[in-house]
Amino acid sequence: MRVLVTGGLGFIGSHITDDLVDHGHDVLVIDSLSPAAHAVEPDYGNPEAEYRILALEDVDTIADLCEGVDAVCHQAARVGLGVDFDDVSAYVTDNDLGTAVLFRALHRVGFSGRLVQASSMVVYGEGGYSCPEHGVVSPGPRTVSTLRAGEFEPGCPECGASLATRVVDEDQPLDPRNVYAATKAHQEHLGHAFAAATGSDVVSLRYHNVYGPRMPRNTPYAGVASIVRSACEAHRSPRVFEDGRQRRDFIHVADVALANRLALTAPERIGGSYNIATGRPTTILEMAEAVCSGVGDGSIRPVVTGEFRIGDVRHITASPERAGSAFGFQARIDAATGLREFATAPMRVPLGDATGEGQDPPG
Repeated sequence: MRVLVTGGLGFIGSHITDDLVDHGHDVLVIDSLSPAAHAVEPDYGNPEAEYRILALEDVDTIADLCEGVDAVCHQAARVGLGVDFDDVSAYVTDNDLGTAVLFRALHRVGFSGRLVQASSMVVYGEGGYSCPEHGVVSPGPRTVSTLRAGEFEPGCPECGASLATRVVDEDQPLDPRNVYAATKAHQEHLGHAFAAATGSDVVSLRYHNVYGPRMPRNTPYAGVASIVRSACEAHRSPRVFEDGRQRRDFIHVADVALANRLALTAPERIGGSYNIATGRPTTILEMAEAVCSGVGDGSIRPVVTGEFRIGDVRHITASPERAGSAFGFQARIDAATGLREFATAPMRVPLGDATGEGQDPPG
């Protein structure tokens, strides 16, 4: 099968490319090598794949490259929370407009096959909660005043009572709470429209907290595991925000690559959205302790600071059962083992360091 992978030199896209090549597929990669993500061209490109360095902006060129592809794996995106709201146009350009151009090009060449695109857990906003009196509820964004007071757990929006957490499934309403989340929700909506117009089988994979080799660093677009790893590498104690008890689902990039291959090659139509997670929650403090345990003599320990970021959610964990039923996905690497190994895994060259010899910034 000939597969077009956008963003195939990125963190997740490069692992998907390797996995597809290893399983006998013919892979064409498009990547812009954005300076927001890459200091230099990575040296981990797969020699068995074909690469084209260009952005998703010229519909005619993209259409030419889409001729003859059997399936598409759309990973190209600007990720993370960014610096501040001034990033909004860059996110919309890279994520929404880039996706629209890709879909337009595929429409031009009559594509009607399987398209798998990267979505994210951030489309949910907060995770799942229930109130003893009011049942399943959706708490609003946390306020600066409550966070400053160290009141990190959201309360019931009806009565203010303490809430029990629950895993979310794909039927939970979308509630994007930052620019990146809004672009991911829009990508899913564009996918629905493209599927309706072309008959394509469009699949959106909602990744949870992905970590592993080739993860970016020294960038405001890196994930929390990368920030912890960078601090450890610089022999500093990682700073853990809030009280460290916020829960996430950390999933290894090799498992995310597996999920993409299984979705791309599923024998029946599977269109829709799917959680890609382990199903086993880990707190941020537990993650930081696991990464620290893999470094040197174990003398580096995380420090819980009570700091916070507006826009962060408290808890978000999800059920991967639907992906298991639809295309056989099940994560293979448990977080405790994977995060310890991540402590010494090769990372991407830091931004601003074309030689690869620079130091990471404070974590």
